[in-house]
Amino acid sequence: MKRKIFIPLLALSTLLVSCFEDADDNFQQASTLEIQNFIYRGLNYFYLYKADTPELANDAFANDDDLNSFLNNYETPEALFDYLLSPQDRFSTLFSDYTLIENALSGITLSNGMEFGLVYYPDNSGNVFGYVRYVLPNTDAQSEGIKRGDLFTTIDGQQLNENNYNDLLAPDSYTIGLATYDGSDFTPTGETALLNKMQYNENPVYKSQILTVNGTKIGYLMYNGFIKDYDTELNNAFAQFKAEGINNLVLDLRYNGGGSVETATDLASMITGQFNGQVFYKEFWNEDRQAENAVDGLFDNTISNGSAINNLNLTQVYILTTRRSASASELVINGLKPYIDAVQVGDTTTGKFQASFLLYDAPAPQFNRNEANLGHTYAMLPLVFKTANAAGNTDFINGLFPNITLKEDYFNLGVLGDENEPLLAAALSEIAGRPMPLNKDAQYLKEISDSQENSPINGKMIGTQHRIYGE
Repeated sequence: MKRKIFIPLLALSTLLVSCFEDADDNFQQASTLEIQNFIYRGLNYFYLYKADTPELANDAFANDDDLNSFLNNYETPEALFDYLLSPQDRFSTLFSDYTLIENALSGITLSNGMEFGLVYYPDNSGNVFGYVRYVLPNTDAQSEGIKRGDLFTTIDGQQLNENNYNDLLAPDSYTIGLATYDGSDFTPTGETALLNKMQYNENPVYKSQILTVNGTKIGYLMYNGFIKDYDTELNNAFAQFKAEGINNLVLDLRYNGGGSVETATDLASMITGQFNGQVFYKEFWNEDRQAENAVDGLFDNTISNGSAINNLNLTQVYILTTRRSASASELVINGLKPYIDAVQVGDTTTGKFQASFLLYDAPAPQFNRNEANLGHTYAMLPLVFKTANAAGNTDFINGLFPNITLKEDYFNLGVLGDENEPLLAAALSEIAGRPMPLNKDAQYLKEISDSQENSPINGKMIGTQHRIYGE
């Protein structure tokens, strides 16, 4: 039976109440102590790094009064959550409004369509410029003619710098000021673009095409997030690759920050197919949960809706990565390596090998949405297990290192999917002997942030309480 390993995004439907009562009549605002008790219970039960925090030990407090006395030392739920986290944890997150994370997990966010990175000026001034990575269809950015490779230095007429970029980019509406760069100085072009954010449902299958290079058919797939709601679109892309009889595949995960573990398993199974039922990854939970919850993730042959996977039976794949490639992207790379030649092209990845699932203020062990405390909307995504591939490789905190190292040049990004785009060209050179374009004048600078920095699912790898729910 296929193991389901995604967050079931429960519809925000009206909770069942007695037909003789109004739900508002029963509403009681939860106290800070109640919320903090939920945080403690959830971390005490599931937290991967529970052993690193003495207060999370099962015998840390003699009774409830002692526990409550400890919890009352913290003025806010956020302060308590931060204290309880292990120093080795970079990724666990607490949300004061769980609808934000629920929407994000289904691909719904506020977006103006401009996906960008922010980079320090080369003059050590502390100033920052933005470069456009890609533009989402049917958004303001597309309507305004913004394109990959565009540079901007101002927001609403104010120069971006290391201290103000978060505030300037936070509003739902702002105007960017475009600029050019001559190798030493930025010059405003005088062009501006007013961009408005809207609720947007992003299809992570951004580009799928077939290239023929020196007689070799090569599939190219740019995939920007492991969103379960779009598993069918992902599978359809592989159906086209299969129908066209491609010989090789370039999988572009350069901006993919992660998502569903199940979808990552499905993607690896689409690339291969010959390893159905074999171990794709192993799980390692905290000491209390390991025996009960740890189950190997297996290569499979159906996606989440039961449709058959369109697999390619490849023995080699080229995967494009940057520092933005994280969690579920790294799971695909790491999980494939014991089985096929997974050639990584680009930059070192983030270094995220742990999975989370969404905990609501409900009874253990489910902590599920249906039984959540109606008095508040806090939820959390703590790290609950780490993954290793079939060969045992895990704990790659410094990321996965490329076989072919090539960083993106902010001033010569190229067109995504074009044979001359530098990262794709490097892969095509290896696959089909196509000459690589020279990039001798590339200037590599330090990135400070990007458009996904404040996303609720940035760098997350999402699992679910499989055995707990009996799925």
